[in-house]
Amino acid sequence: MTTPKRNMTNLTRYVSLVLLMLLYVNSFVDRQIIAVLGESIRQDLGLSFTNLGWLYGPSFSWVYAIMGLVMGRLADKTSRVRIILIGATVWSFATLASGWASSLGFLIAMRMALGLSQAALSPAVYSLLADIFPQERRATVYSAYASAIFIGVGLSFLVGGSVAQAYDWRISLQVLGASGFLLVGLSIVGLVEPSRVTYQGSGEDSIEQANSTDSFVSEDSVWKQLRGLLSKPALRYHLLGFGLLAMSGYTILAFIGSIFTQGFDRADLIPRYGWFLVATAVAVNGAGWISDRWANHYGPRNRLAWGWISGLVSLPFLWVGLYSEHPMLSFWAIGIGNIIASSYNGVAAATIQFFARDDQRGLVGALYLFVVSVVGFGAGPPLAGWLSDHIFQGAMAVASAVWTIYLLCGTGSSVAFYLARKHYDQDVV
Repeated sequence: MTTPKRNMTNLTRYVSLVLLMLLYVNSFVDRQIIAVLGESIRQDLGLSFTNLGWLYGPSFSWVYAIMGLVMGRLADKTSRVRIILIGATVWSFATLASGWASSLGFLIAMRMALGLSQAALSPAVYSLLADIFPQERRATVYSAYASAIFIGVGLSFLVGGSVAQAYDWRISLQVLGASGFLLVGLSIVGLVEPSRVTYQGSGEDSIEQANSTDSFVSEDSVWKQLRGLLSKPALRYHLLGFGLLAMSGYTILAFIGSIFTQGFDRADLIPRYGWFLVATAVAVNGAGWISDRWANHYGPRNRLAWGWISGLVSLPFLWVGLYSEHPMLSFWAIGIGNIIASSYNGVAAATIQFFARDDQRGLVGALYLFVVSVVGFGAGPPLAGWLSDHIFQGAMAVASAVWTIYLLCGTGSSVAFYLARKHYDQDVV
């Protein structure tokens, strides 16, 4: 059994975890607020559904994905806390400035700045958490961190949606951007950079601490290390499966406002939908806790089994929700289905760490985020927007586009997880 850095108190560890979660909450409020405000922005600026899909997805996610690999390698070389604080400052400014946008081009530029700066966060955090907490608790701790995704998304609906209804979408962005600077100040005071910890062996109680990052960093180039990681079939199928689940999840977030307004003329349901996303945070923590216990009792590869639950059990709920003619039935069925579909997040981030050496933790975390961003964030929303504009017709066009993506991703991810489990034992480090 391994232990984290011994000279960190439990208080320091959990203060760090809470601050990192708050930063993640803030980052997701800022990146997801476009989904909440999308219909208002679309009407105000005269955009198409395809424009909205590109604004929400690729303008952020492609920059985020590419820079995440750079930031992941940087996190393995230098101060992770410093990287996080600089990133949080920049993304808060980008959100604030978006409130003065008068064109699609300016909003896209600010979304790109948001993607660049937020790429600094999670690769560094994944590396930090692996140094602070023991291996046998990774799924639980990473799930706690991942639950911040849905707290952030939920708050973007609850708070951002309410502010937008009371004022307008510009005020929402300005308020959210300003609040980020306060969190940066708290993080400067409370975040601690731990010593690098290298875990040696499997299930051994040996530990090597490296106070200098130079002794910790491999001499291999980032591209050579990426090729080595991707040579593992289990890791490739892991990325494919969870990338497809992310694609379905980000797609419905991008268009949930349009589903309620176009299908039912019920814009009032948009902020209320945030409660389901807050509940998803609880589900993510529960999934991590259960997965750790499955792994301890039945073998570590069984963490991947949660992907099947997310991909398949959610499908009937989402079908009912997307095609129901009753707004409240649709509201509840979509909400419950999305809780189940999104509960995998912490398990995915934790499991991928077992395929990498200790000096590759930031890089493999960035690789996971790259795939999730390109496949999930980057492909799902613009594809759904295109299907809504060009393939499907009428009031159900958006719902039909979203269901098409959900069905393909849910079934495809299940096949990927089956294949990942077959290769897990040979590829784990």
